[in-house]
Amino acid sequence: MNKSTARLLKSGARQYALSGLLVLLAVGLAGCSTPSASSKVYTYSQAQSEQIVRNGTVTNVRSIVIQQDKTSGAGMVAGGALGGVAGSAVGGGVGRDLAIVGGAILGALVGNKVEEGMGKSDGLEITVRLDNGETRVIAQAADEPITVGQRVQVISGTGVTRVAPMPGAR
Repeated sequence: MNKSTARLLKSGARQYALSGLLVLLAVGLAGCSTPSASSKVYTYSQAQSEQIVRNGTVTNVRSIVIQQDKTSGAGMVAGGALGGVAGSAVGGGVGRDLAIVGGAILGALVGNKVEEGMGKSDGLEITVRLDNGETRVIAQAADEPITVGQRVQVISGTGVTRVAPMPGAR
């Protein structure tokens, strides 16, 4: 192999590495835009919307896992790119080609599983007996302690319902 061929191969490996790094960065940024199921988080469009408030008492609290509806695919893409880059470092010829394809497939599977894991958070399923006698069940993030017997407000509007401790109640 002459020097120009070696230089060309080296620059190709750098391009694979740079591509993998860019995909990883994209996945990292995509992970930053996850929706929130917190009773304390309002979207911009909810901020100045009228909400309906109903008072009630918590009758049951159950721990749950809140999972995103679907993945963005960024984990699969990033994992596939990194797996392909890793596979390109193996052997030569047809064996190298097979290693690239195998690495890309395995990397995509692992990347998708990692992204699925990042889309899960702890939550609470809260059953509330409203003062009007009706019962409601609301699932939300477990970021605020809610206990059985606690007086709460059930706040509804713009398609979202949340449970918040009653101000001043204990």
